[in-house]
Amino acid sequence: MPEKQGISVNLRITRPDDWHVHLRDGEPMRSVVAASARVFGRAVVMPNLSPPVTTVDAAAAYRERIAGALPADSRFAPLLTLYLTDHTSAAEIARARASGFIIGVKYYPAGATTNSDAGVTEIKRVRAALAAMEAARLPLLMHGEVVDPDVDVFDRERYFIDRVLAPLLRDFPALDVVFEHITTREAVDFVDAAPRRVAATITPQHLLWSRNALLAGGIRPHYYCNPILKREIHRQALVRAAIGGSPKYFLGTDSAPHARGAKESSCGCAGCYSAHAAIELYAEAFEAAGALDRLEGFASFHGADFYGLPRNADTIGLERYPWIVPDTYALGNATVVPLRAGEQVAWRVVD
Repeated sequence: MPEKQGISVNLRITRPDDWHVHLRDGEPMRSVVAASARVFGRAVVMPNLSPPVTTVDAAAAYRERIAGALPADSRFAPLLTLYLTDHTSAAEIARARASGFIIGVKYYPAGATTNSDAGVTEIKRVRAALAAMEAARLPLLMHGEVVDPDVDVFDRERYFIDRVLAPLLRDFPALDVVFEHITTREAVDFVDAAPRRVAATITPQHLLWSRNALLAGGIRPHYYCNPILKREIHRQALVRAAIGGSPKYFLGTDSAPHARGAKESSCGCAGCYSAHAAIELYAEAFEAAGALDRLEGFASFHGADFYGLPRNADTIGLERYPWIVPDTYALGNATVVPLRAGEQVAWRVVD
């Protein structure tokens, strides 16, 4: 068993990356960015600010603000995304590819989640942008839900596959797609059967909890996220996908901090804050499945390989050592309630 400065290290893996995170902006961003930077080498940063990051110039400015909030010695690299709207031009897609720091373009169905009102109203309205992305090999990162009022909230992902994703892949056969934060057995089946250019991220909350965590014994708003937690059969399918070794599946926390008051309200915001213990929660999920030896591929290799980036050269250590998560963390002038608040986490990072 490896040793580091007298501490017994139970697991050592190549430094992981987070392929889906919300860092917010301003003082809230300054409060949370170090939590991601302490463990992850890189992170794909979501563009759903207010106003959204819709241009290369806006993305460059946001990147500078993130860099300015990092500790002086940090080597954390934010990978930026553009927010796809009905008006995104093919020329802006070309500028994004040429920028060298924009990793993809984010698709939000208008009204699906936090700050998504500027999202795509109909997929046919963005065909020119999609064609430009296909030609430039700039991945499309998809929030995989429909928002049709006739569709039950727990079925939004399943209908998205049939109504949006499958037709999209037929129409744009060379487009690289990441099906973000998948939540259902149907999504796993679809990604498994899709070409290699289709991948998916999986969050820690969807690996660890079913919708009982949200609804059993009362409404627990800090487990509320979009897409919403699903039945246990779906959680089990996600675990099988994550531990199965397929390069199509990789780590994406979807860590999404909201002020406590915005979550604990009559119309609470969607999003779970997990950056404080992200890799530790993934380690719990993989350990419970008897697959700790598969964690490194999922967390450190598959995402980098999909995006055509080098794997990180350094490592982190994880120790099987229980600790209690604080009840809250700072979020600018407010506080955020993290996942597992006031409860025990079984692993800790020792680097």
